[in-house]
Amino acid sequence: MNSPDTSILPFHLTEPQELLRRTVRELAERHIAPRAADIDEKEEYPEDIFQLLRSHDLLGLYVPPEHGGSGMGILGTCIAVEEVARVCSNSPLFLSVHLLATRPIAVAGSPAQRARYLAGIAKGELRGSLAMTEPHAGTDVASIRTRAVREGDGFVITGQKAFCTGSTHADFIVVAAKTDPGAGSLGISLFIVPKGAPGLRIGRKERKMGMRGIPTCEVLFEGCRVPAENMIGELHQGFRAAMRGFNQARPVIGARGVGLAQGCLDYASRYAQEREAFGQAIANFQAVQFMLADMFIGVEAARLLVRRAAAMVDAGRDGKECVPYVSAAKCFASDVAMRASVDAIQVLGGAGYMKDHPLERFMRDAKQLQIIEGTNQIQRSLIARDLLGV
Repeated sequence: MNSPDTSILPFHLTEPQELLRRTVRELAERHIAPRAADIDEKEEYPEDIFQLLRSHDLLGLYVPPEHGGSGMGILGTCIAVEEVARVCSNSPLFLSVHLLATRPIAVAGSPAQRARYLAGIAKGELRGSLAMTEPHAGTDVASIRTRAVREGDGFVITGQKAFCTGSTHADFIVVAAKTDPGAGSLGISLFIVPKGAPGLRIGRKERKMGMRGIPTCEVLFEGCRVPAENMIGELHQGFRAAMRGFNQARPVIGARGVGLAQGCLDYASRYAQEREAFGQAIANFQAVQFMLADMFIGVEAARLLVRRAAAMVDAGRDGKECVPYVSAAKCFASDVAMRASVDAIQVLGGAGYMKDHPLERFMRDAKQLQIIEGTNQIQRSLIARDLLGV
């Protein structure tokens, strides 16, 4: 594994980044935290949170200024996502889901595609979703069966996708399809399918354990026709664009984990100082202190991993060389989030198991982070392959 360029490691936030962090934290505590439990309990799409982020120009943090964004990159997005994720796991999806949907466009799209879709996302005029996973093909993207066949001046797409988050409200869906079925990953192309396209149908809404506010659905393409100009990049080159997009987006998944873990630590620390047992606050007991200390260590380490990975992406190092670092950030941060949620519940004891406290919700939400955008087992495999050169 090559040593990273330490000149791009942001151990201290710049003044604009710190202003962003403080602004988003205030918004999250004032407007998002009071809504978080209801969003989960009622499985309610938080349109008000989307509009809140839109009104404060936060939807286009990663979008370049020439397309209407703030140009704060992946690192700026991670900073904002972490602050929101401290109080709510659903609300950061307005950044992370749209980021993932637009990365292939940013990486390989035409100037017209970038101008339309990146600007639309930044202004809050468009919402996107990514349709990659299929019922039989999750991590193994090369095994997808969805087909796109050239007919005249367009393509006809046929197939079934699974676990498409945000698809119910998406104005466009980026879909991966085989244009050369016998070529494996070298036969995949990407297409932009607009809302209302003939043959596009949003199917069953999944009943999820956590992350219940933003619907995740199957998406069906039943002879769905799109014009040729809706193909992203070159024919058969979609896999590479998609993988670069995943590389760029993985630090943001890590940031969601850091924020969730920080929220658990904050809540458990406050509770430990207020709850008394045997005549004193339970924060005085070494067993509780050690649990809180371990949570702090994990959060700090995860935060640094995430920020380094994000800085590498922003520096243009989003190719193969960044894979072990973005994988480590996503894997470690989501593992920390899962462990922090379990330990925080333990600190609260029986109270932590109750829905009167947010920690059981955090635990359910944390599990998703270990699975999405490449399971943590796959991230470890990617890291090991780089280490061993295999």
